Amino acid sequence: MFNIASILILVLLAVTFIQSAYDKVMDWKGNVAFLKEHFAKTNLKNRVPLALFHILVMELISGVLCVVGCIQLWVNNGRNFGLYGGIFSCITLIMLLFGQRIAKDYDGARTIVIYFIPAVMVVYWLS
Repeated sequence: MFNIASILILVLLAVTFIQSAYDKVMDWKGNVAFLKEHFAKTNLKNRVPLALFHILVMELISGVLCVVGCIQLWVNNGRNFGLYGGIFSCITLIMLLFGQRIAKDYDGARTIVIYFIPAVMVVYWLS
């Protein structure tokens, strides 16, 4: 299949973001508590619930667009939803990277870059 690499990356991003969003919804209090500690020495310490909500929304949008993009690529070779899924994934990852850098969690930031590389690849391939 011509778009199999794009589909595989979209599946990777969809699983990543949908699982992450699910975890945030199922353990909201635990995530807020962890992140308040994580950002305790930053200007974000009093904005954790709002920031977490924004990340949750972006992860859901990214994940759903990636799923729909996979289906569209498979069914009719359409690229629009996959491209938007890749773009939203990149934006979400940049938001996460920004937070990790502010918290001075450089190992966490490095991990995010590992996801960013295939996200940029899928944007390039589908644009």
